[in-house]
Amino acid sequence: MNPLGVASIVTPGVDWLGVAPVALLALAAIGIVLQRSILRRASVAYPSALIVAAVGIILSAVALIAQWHRVQTDGSYTTLSKMVAVDGFSIFIGGVVLVATACSVLLASRYLDRERLDGPEYLALMLLSASGMLAMASANDLIAVFVALEIVSIPLYVLVAYDRRRSTSLEAGMKYFLLGAFASAVFLYGVALTYGATGSTGLVGIANYLSEVTLLERGTLLAGLVLMLVGLGFKVAAAPFHMWTPDVYQGAPTPVTAFMASATKAAAFAALIRILYTALGGSSSDWRPLLWVLAVLSLLVGSIGAVIQTDVKRMLAYSSINHAGFILIGVQAGTIKGVSSALTYLAIYAFLAVGSFAIVGVVAGRGDADSDLERFKGLSSRRTGLSWAFTLLLLAQAGVPLTAGFIAKFGVFSAAAGAGGTSYVLALIGMLTAAIAAFVYLRIAATMFTPAGEGDQVLASSKVDLGTGIVIWFSCALTIVIGVAPGFLLGLAERATLLFLR
Repeated sequence: MNPLGVASIVTPGVDWLGVAPVALLALAAIGIVLQRSILRRASVAYPSALIVAAVGIILSAVALIAQWHRVQTDGSYTTLSKMVAVDGFSIFIGGVVLVATACSVLLASRYLDRERLDGPEYLALMLLSASGMLAMASANDLIAVFVALEIVSIPLYVLVAYDRRRSTSLEAGMKYFLLGAFASAVFLYGVALTYGATGSTGLVGIANYLSEVTLLERGTLLAGLVLMLVGLGFKVAAAPFHMWTPDVYQGAPTPVTAFMASATKAAAFAALIRILYTALGGSSSDWRPLLWVLAVLSLLVGSIGAVIQTDVKRMLAYSSINHAGFILIGVQAGTIKGVSSALTYLAIYAFLAVGSFAIVGVVAGRGDADSDLERFKGLSSRRTGLSWAFTLLLLAQAGVPLTAGFIAKFGVFSAAAGAGGTSYVLALIGMLTAAIAAFVYLRIAATMFTPAGEGDQVLASSKVDLGTGIVIWFSCALTIVIGVAPGFLLGLAERATLLFLR
């Protein structure tokens, strides 16, 4: 007789390939911390930490490729008591996160050396946050989503305030911590209400519950959904939960800003899409109006807010809010094409954001100096290649044809138009705000090609190191290649969506 019922406890099975990408990045982060305790000299500690980080990212990428080949033949599967799902969707987002992380690591090398900041801890925090992003992409349970969300957020709080000598960095870190903690608490409260209404935190269990009732019939469940949308809306920088974005993007070290704008946004959208389409897929008519409102607000706030800014980093921050609105256009369509277009947009925006912030970091120079727009005057005469590269990335974000940005915007617009009804109206609003945002991008480009006057204070841009140069030209190359021949990326996103929703 076993009064404690220990024999009834079932140990969850673990498919090691399913958790390998997350585990490898986390182990790399731990390895960097351990080797830092042994190697005291900075000249030795950082290069070795960089090697460990590179190995961790590469091995994680290999694990994702192995997962992709497996789901092609065996289909999607779950592990850890169905808390982790491995499918085309999680693998695609994982790939976006890894590429963005690798680019952010390359950007950090020059920045850390220039600002004389400790490098190993920085890399460990970035890899730990990236491991949480991979976990968010595959989380199949609301508790798993919350845990992954915290693994993502806590290292980011430190990274944003990493440059302790700059008051703007410390201020940005404090703002992000306070608002981020509040958003996490709101999300967790939504999880509690959802569990109270359905008796389950598993996404499949919630879907089974909703197969018998409608979402609008259960006020508690609807309230839980709204609170979870608030929490995730903060992470994706969607209006009206965007208040932190301009200040944090401006104050954080530029490599961290690039990391947040690309990888964090992709992971947060992954969690949002999985919750909506797995747990609430049968109730799309109930939640689509909520996303419609969020999309409109993000489009308007992002485009109009960017117009009135005079700092380039703040302009790109409002641009990020605007891009969140475009991604929401695809998500709210409620169709396979809508999800596929959102995935394509996330992938394209990731390298556009990383490349853009890389150039801003170079131009701003030491200490992330004032990046006021007026100080970009005459950049074309001082750094011709840099100005043309930035112009290309800005035109892509504006959605100019023959660039990757055009492919991204065309995808979400066509998905919304195909869904019909109010989605068609949303597509029209998106086109209008795209025209407004284009003014911002052209304004930056025109300033770079405007000769600086005698009284203008231009920024003394720093040299482009090898890592930063690789990131910039990699972003520009993808912008052109995908803009001219988008078939591979579109096919990959469509295949990932079919493996997710079938």
